[in-house]
Order: sequence, then structure tokens, then C-alpha cells
Amino acid sequence: MNLLLILAQWLTWLLAAAALLVTALPLLRQTAWWVRICDFPRLQIVAGLALSLAGALLLPPLPGPWQGALVGALGVAIGYQGYRILPYTPLHRKQVADASRPAADLDNHLSLLVTNVLMYNRDSARIMGHIRLRQPDVVLAVETDAWWLAQLQPLAKSYPYTCHAPLPNTYGMLVFSRLPLRQAEIRFLLEADVPSFHGQVELPNGVLVRMHFLHPRPPAPSESKSSVRRDAELLVVGREIEDHDGPTIVAGDLNDVAWSHTSELFRRLSQLLDPRIGRGLLPTFHADHKLLRWPLDHVFHSAHFRLQHLERLTHMGSDHFPIYIRLSYEPTGWREQAEELEMPDAEDREEAAEKIEDGLADAAENPAQLGI
Repeated sequence: MNLLLILAQWLTWLLAAAALLVTALPLLRQTAWWVRICDFPRLQIVAGLALSLAGALLLPPLPGPWQGALVGALGVAIGYQGYRILPYTPLHRKQVADASRPAADLDNHLSLLVTNVLMYNRDSARIMGHIRLRQPDVVLAVETDAWWLAQLQPLAKSYPYTCHAPLPNTYGMLVFSRLPLRQAEIRFLLEADVPSFHGQVELPNGVLVRMHFLHPRPPAPSESKSSVRRDAELLVVGREIEDHDGPTIVAGDLNDVAWSHTSELFRRLSQLLDPRIGRGLLPTFHADHKLLRWPLDHVFHSAHFRLQHLERLTHMGSDHFPIYIRLSYEPTGWREQAEELEMPDAEDREEAAEKIEDGLADAAENPAQLGI
């Protein structure tokens, strides 16, 4: 056996071991950042598993039962990863139905543009261009400091309703609305330097839509050693709106992928829909690396809405792509769409309560280093 063949075998085994490990780690439900980060690159993990499987089948086999075990494990892992990804492809049934109202029915439509601008990005012209072109009813911009507030301030002429928390720590948040905001407030749910927006927007037809905008701290070595606070912040909002039967939207850079256990728990708890399901991944991060992308920016909404348009916009200098969505308020279809969701059970509520308690305890024991 020549040296190149031996090298190819070792590379195949190492890649297979790594891909199987990162497939298995999220099943542990641990909150350590190096475990939770394995939730993100499922497409990339599938590619690694497929390459490993091809190598295992084409190269000389392992001795004894090891070859069959390796091929079987890789096949199971590919099937599992595919099962988790499948809902976010056009092969799956759409969770949110297409709008039946005409696009010109402005009284019953609500559009939203969500963008993580990257605080250190100094190219504001492109995001302003997106806003002027699409004319969303509401603009949510995160990672916004005082410089970004000054750059986006001209929007106030067309978007007179605002709620701002510009911060120098990459967690600032700016909200601009052309529609009236009611009871709008910035709250700090778990951390004194991580704001979130909570309020209502009034549609032209007079309907009040409850809105929650979030940008929790991600599980990453430079930000947080675990996902405890991120998970808790999302579930605090999920539990808050669990018993609310009116139209609701939750949006933002959630620093989590839609197929994670926590995101799925949040959707069961809140009874909100994901318009990506059945349409496509629309990966929003990392904008500069085509082979390393996953969906971190989200818009979840109640079954009162159907989808008129959903689009990932073009690069605007940030490491995130903006998301634009236009929803059609069609409450008569609520029951039909609500059937798409699983109801939370007692175990879900118990788990959510535990995660929220853990998040509050962690925030109290380890206060943020950066001030407001």
C-alpha cells in the first residue's frame, strides 16, 4: 500500500471521527459553548460525513467488523442531519401559507427589515439603500452604537416612531417605524448591557401587533462560555407570550439556528411559526464566507399572518445579510396554520422554567463586564 493511499485512509478516518463527534455532541443538551456551536454548521457537517462515507467505501476497508460499523454510523449520522435540515428546504411542506390578500392591500400588510449592521462597519450607504428601495414599515438594526444612530437618523423623517438603545458594546439596538408604536420600551431581560425591544405596532386597519426584538449574547469564547443566558432570554419571551392570543412577531439576530433544540422549544412554547420552513435556509451569517453560513437572523410570527414575501438581501458591509419580510394579516386562517405547530407539554414547560432559572442565576453570579 503506497504512502498516498495510507494518508487518504487516515484523513478519511479522522474526518469521519470529527464529523461523527460534532453530530453527537448537541444530543447531550449541554450548554458549554463548544457543544452548542455544533448546532450551527449542519450543512457543513453533512458534507464532511458524505466525504467520509465516500472515502470509506472507495478506499481499502477496515479489518473485521470495523468497516461495517463505520459505514453504518456515517449513514445514520447523514440521515439524522438530513432529518434536522429537511424542514428548511423546499422539499418540506410550508409551515406558513402564502398570502391570499393582494400585495396592494396595504391596510393589512406589515413589512419588517432586520439587520445586524456590524458595529465596526462604516458603510451605512448600502443599508440605507436597502431601506429606501423596499420601504419596510419597521426597521430593526442591531450592533448599533452612537455613530450608527447618527447615520440612520435621517430615517426619522419617514419613520417618526422610534425606540433606541445605542451602545458601544456590539449590543446596541435601534427601532424605526412608519406605523405608530404603542407601549414601546427597551428592556434588559437578563444582562445590564444587552437590550431588547418590546411593544406594539398599529397596522393601518387598527390592529395592534405585539413585537419583541432580541439580540442575545452568543455562546462563544469571547462572549459567553455557555448558551445559558441566550437560551434563557429567548425562553423568557416565549413564556411571556405563551398565553397571548393576538398577533405577535419575534425577530432579531438570535445567535441561534432555527433547528436547535432551544429554538424548537421556543416555538412550541410561544406557538409561533417560522416562515423559513418549506422555503429554504436563507443563511444570514457569515456574509463573507460562502462555505460557512447558517441562519442566525430570524422572524417568527403568530398564525394570524401569511407570507407575502421573504428575502435575504445583498451584502451591506456587515458579517450578516439583512432579512426583509412582508406579512399579510389574515386572521381567518389562524386555525389552519396553528395546526402546523406542536403544542408544548408539561416537560417542555418544566425545561423552559429550568433554563430561565439557570440563566437568571448565571447572570447574577457572573455580571457583564461591559457597562451600558
